[in-house]
Amino acid sequence: MEGKMPDTPRSTSVSTKQQRIAELAREMPEKALTSLSHHIDLDWMREAHRRTRKDGAVGIDGQSAKEFEANLEENLEELLTLAKSGRYRAPAVRRVHIPKGDGSKRRPIGIPTFADKVLQRAIVMALEPVYEQSFLDCSFGFRPGRSAHQALEALWNGMMRMGGGWVLDVDIRRFFDELDGRQLQQILSQRVTDGVVRRLVGKWLNAGVMEDGRIQRSHSGTPQGGVISPLLANIYLHEALDLWFEREVRPRMRGRAFMVRYADDAVLCFEREDDARRVFDVLDKRLERFGLTLHPEKTRLVRFIRPTGKGGSGPRDRSTRPGTFDVLGFTHYWGRSRKGRWVVKRRTSRKRFSGALRQLARWCRRARHLPIREQHRMLVQKLRGHFAYFGITGNADALARFRFQSSKIWRKWLDRRSQRARMNWERFRSLLRRYPLPRPVVVHSVYRQLANP
Repeated sequence: MEGKMPDTPRSTSVSTKQQRIAELAREMPEKALTSLSHHIDLDWMREAHRRTRKDGAVGIDGQSAKEFEANLEENLEELLTLAKSGRYRAPAVRRVHIPKGDGSKRRPIGIPTFADKVLQRAIVMALEPVYEQSFLDCSFGFRPGRSAHQALEALWNGMMRMGGGWVLDVDIRRFFDELDGRQLQQILSQRVTDGVVRRLVGKWLNAGVMEDGRIQRSHSGTPQGGVISPLLANIYLHEALDLWFEREVRPRMRGRAFMVRYADDAVLCFEREDDARRVFDVLDKRLERFGLTLHPEKTRLVRFIRPTGKGGSGPRDRSTRPGTFDVLGFTHYWGRSRKGRWVVKRRTSRKRFSGALRQLARWCRRARHLPIREQHRMLVQKLRGHFAYFGITGNADALARFRFQSSKIWRKWLDRRSQRARMNWERFRSLLRRYPLPRPVVVHSVYRQLANP
């Protein structure tokens, strides 16, 4: 949301302070910064409030963003005073469970209080300029100016330049729950020793979660659902994985190798099989040093060699066919371009495709009694959102199938509005002429990437 908000004199002042922090961190890459909190004043807190989402669910105190804003200046000043004096008590996050993936399972998420979100945003604004000077180019998740599509672009370019190879698809089991808080504090101390910042991070790590009226505390994991959680995760994996791969792994490889990481999703790509297997054998030991474990079923080594066959499907021997792997919602595979060349293609993964349709079906069921105009408006927004992410070169067939399946789901639940008002296909086609669904569009083009490297 930061990039979409208009600048104000206050935000410009905060931006200037962040630039100073960044310059200081860049000038002293091996030293810890001792005074970050003196930059955090009332203007800083106002800017942190401006950057905080206002439409989220309420935390354990039941206070909404509108209620917090009723006495905004007093609340921000009190929050700042409590934080700097050390008297701030981090509230537990409220835990709820939401559907995961295809809807068959549910995953827990945490909802902090709104005041806690504002304070976390203020600390993120102070820490981000420090660590953006240290983070490597292979990291894309939850960083300013970086996105999932940039990670996909880096992966595509790397595999095309390398001509395929061996892909180590890494899945860290319950990363955000198993992250070691004590080790995180030690990692933080290498770059930041400011007492106010370190104390607040420690309080958030130990705040715990509230479920069914009871508070559960743990020494592992990041603040669930917290604004600061993605940054802390990046700091942890920067030390545990990124630096290790760049400084220790790549120099020892016999062939080319590169890595792309988006939050806790990482793919390690190798030109040679022996290099890939050597890293696979030691990766779990490396992560164990940081209290992390690989998921034994989801972590796998994939043979992703570019096909050499002249036919459309490549080698007939299944054992020599290139495999596929999923990352960031896309299945990556080798296929023919329109000019007949072998290229890395991407399509919507089956899991994300079916999961998106299930979510759409649940919404259509709940909204089937709304006016048709309102249903159409919301459905158009959902489809455009899907196309905005999955509208990538080579994925047109999956987008068209999603649009067709969405129209079938909509017709199904319109047909069930009542026993008398039947919505057969003839009536539904007539309705679509009046309320058409948006057509798929390729938003992220490989050809534009090639034209603007």
